[in-house]
Amino acid sequence: MRRVYLVAAALLTAATIHTPASNAAPEAAAAITETVYVESTIDSDADGKPDRIAADVMRPDTPGRVPIVMEASPYYGLGGAAASSTAVPRGFGRWYDEYFVPRGYAVVEMEMQGTSRSTGCPTSGGPEDTASVRAVVDWLNGRAKAFYADGREAVASWSTGNVGMLGVSYNGTLPNAAAAANIPGVKTIVPIAAISSWYEYARDQGIGYKGWESNYPSFLAGYVVSAAQKAKCKPVFDKLSAQDGDESWDHTSFWKTRDYRPGAQNTTASVFVVHGQADWNVKPSQFGRWWKELADRGVPRKIWLHRGGHLDPISFRQAEWQRVMGLWMDHWLKGANNGIMNEPMADVQKPDGSWEQAASWPRPDTKNTTLYFGPASGGMSGSLTATAAGSGTQRLVNNANINEASMMANPETASSGRLAYVTAPLTKAARLSGEVSLTVRIASNRASVPLTALLVDYGPSTRAVLSERSPLQLSTEVCGKNDLRDRTGCARPPDVSIQAVTATMLTKGSIDAKNRLSLESATPLPTGGTTADVTWKLHARDALVPAGHRIGIVLVTNHNAYIASDTAASGVALDVSLGASKVVLPIVGGTVS
Repeated sequence: MRRVYLVAAALLTAATIHTPASNAAPEAAAAITETVYVESTIDSDADGKPDRIAADVMRPDTPGRVPIVMEASPYYGLGGAAASSTAVPRGFGRWYDEYFVPRGYAVVEMEMQGTSRSTGCPTSGGPEDTASVRAVVDWLNGRAKAFYADGREAVASWSTGNVGMLGVSYNGTLPNAAAAANIPGVKTIVPIAAISSWYEYARDQGIGYKGWESNYPSFLAGYVVSAAQKAKCKPVFDKLSAQDGDESWDHTSFWKTRDYRPGAQNTTASVFVVHGQADWNVKPSQFGRWWKELADRGVPRKIWLHRGGHLDPISFRQAEWQRVMGLWMDHWLKGANNGIMNEPMADVQKPDGSWEQAASWPRPDTKNTTLYFGPASGGMSGSLTATAAGSGTQRLVNNANINEASMMANPETASSGRLAYVTAPLTKAARLSGEVSLTVRIASNRASVPLTALLVDYGPSTRAVLSERSPLQLSTEVCGKNDLRDRTGCARPPDVSIQAVTATMLTKGSIDAKNRLSLESATPLPTGGTTADVTWKLHARDALVPAGHRIGIVLVTNHNAYIASDTAASGVALDVSLGASKVVLPIVGGTVS
């Protein structure tokens, strides 16, 4: 172990001083750093020895016990500097050490099994991931053993055992896994752009996402595995490929073990969710459906929804993020009565970049509002009305060569490659808050049909397009006190491009119609004119559709930029029943007019 002299990052500039005076950090503090190797209960590489999980620790050089802020990651050994580093500890690259250690916390960076300096094999969301986190939390609570590199036992006698986990992307997914497993000692988690269901990371209701449709678990495991473990882990990766079910994209037992949402019923940790509404890497269903499970069970929680994609809030709301995180950790790890839970539950970023708060999310007084597909009306090729108007059908055929912008364009023009159902211009603004669902009655000439629906705001507007970070960037970008001050590295704001638009895609979702009855097994569609109802969900969304705009649903079959191609649907032609087909919108106040 070694001692370092740490200057509190929060005291470097007035813009980042947000902790109340009674909890203010000292200007500088001595800290101890050390690397330990925790003995786990798993042998994921089948070498006859328990996996050892590496963890770097930085803690105050003061008497007494302290709580822990922990970031677990498969990425610490990746990136040029990390891969070539022989330093022990490897180094604390995030802002957490400079912010939290002077405030009386230890900061722990743990390396997931099979990555960086840990032994074992990564399994892309499998139980082994959770077990590696459990091992380190157990050590911090005196339930597991750890050792230094020279073989001496390392005892966390300085730890209170209270752990708060946070991180972005995979680093935020591991906290979800820990909370769902209800690991004793994990008091709070902060999942940012995080996965709650690995099935829904790779598939959307029975069909693979484009880019994730083939052997994704083995690809990811092979990407994060350390060079030292790669050959040893090949049989594990081969097993991932054999069991991932790419031939059907069904929700099999392989994926059920990688679904954290059922664990919400056991979750005792508080949860602070952060997610981008334009994150089409870790898509919005990952926060929306996890959040609903937590809400249904009364888990203490807060949420930030921002306008961007795959991002860390330190890059776009630094001052407020540090203020809130300081109070959040103080409350849940130290028991401070600081009022953080009296602040509004939800912060939602508007398209112009400003923020608003709500007492809950979905917002108070949100009610399901049903609109029905109808025939051409009011100059539009299809209508969307509060009462079922008309009957008959409209024909939809394959649309493999239509991009998303073209799908949404010109809803007044009928096209068999996409169907558009549009409301009359709104007489008052409509606030969408929650998850959209559709039921479409179809008669198909193919037993297998992929369907995608887009929810569209039709009307002149501007759209902010923000640059994103890759998962590796989010974990390895430099993030020291100078970066926070100068807005570089992790604190570099995303680039923003403002585009004039006449149609804004609010959310979307897809289904393989064979999975209309169950995600676990396929039921071929009837052909020969027999109809079937297909119900599916779109991704969660919070948005305001202004007065004068129209709400539209665009329906297509093969959306090849979003989902995998279904060769069995080649030559598809289906008839969509009007009147019986509908969309259910979560609208604040419950009416669209």
